Amino acid sequence: MILIDGKKTASDIRQEIAQQVMTMTENGQRPPCLAAILVGHDGGSETYVANKVKACSECGFTSRLIRYEDDITQDQLLETIAELNKDPEVDGFIVQLPLPPHIDEQTIIEAIDPSKDVDGFHPVNVGRMSIGLPCFISATPAGILDLLERYNIDTKGKNCVILGRSNIVGKPMASLMMQKAYPGNATVTVCHSASQNIKEITRRADIIIAAMGRPASVTADMVKDGAVIIDVGTTRVPDASRKSGFRLSGDVDFENVAPKCSFITPVPGGVGPMTITRLMKNTLQAAQLHLNR
Repeated sequence: MILIDGKKTASDIRQEIAQQVMTMTENGQRPPCLAAILVGHDGGSETYVANKVKACSECGFTSRLIRYEDDITQDQLLETIAELNKDPEVDGFIVQLPLPPHIDEQTIIEAIDPSKDVDGFHPVNVGRMSIGLPCFISATPAGILDLLERYNIDTKGKNCVILGRSNIVGKPMASLMMQKAYPGNATVTVCHSASQNIKEITRRADIIIAAMGRPASVTADMVKDGAVIIDVGTTRVPDASRKSGFRLSGDVDFENVAPKCSFITPVPGGVGPMTITRLMKNTLQAAQLHLNR
């Protein structure tokens, strides 16, 4: 069994990005700029945005953090998005989700210029991804592709089962694994809450990508020997032995599943570190596109 080290892979990629940025600045070009809009004071969002700002620094980017209280109106938020769309110094920006209930998330997503949508959530980018055209791919699925590629995991013709059908992971992951490319070119099955006989389906899988948000729901009897397991789950579960009172749990029962696998991602330290790193790659891509216009 080989443990897929997302933390090391993410660090390697950030170093590669930093080198490219250094070359850009030595050639007289400005470094990439990522802006983030944070509404309210959700603890998870605060941490995630702080990590993005830190990653920008590591990669040599400039960054902007725009904060609003959770009583901001949708129209005010749309005005800020319109300003960022027009700002030539901003290559890409994100609106950290979730947003307060009075703001329609899809309206906000669709207001972002697709050429600055480094989260890859805009319907234009989603549509281009689905037919294999150049675009920004949402960070978590793209990070998974990076892991598969860096570990030389064979995907061509393999039976790939994706557990979960969210717009952020499950659906784009299915589309990417079907593409006639590497990583990809797989035979893809998507299972979800209404699927029947999931255990029978996963037992035939060469690759399982679990993205349901249900802790330890992928058990050893669902996995065949030699399978590749990519665990996207990160759920806080109570743990009295930890100072924080909780620990992060993946969707996979790691202790019992890992011995059966050829490759497996841990939680934490697997897919998670790749998500922000892939956002950095998208921002670098956006900067290069803007400089070449």
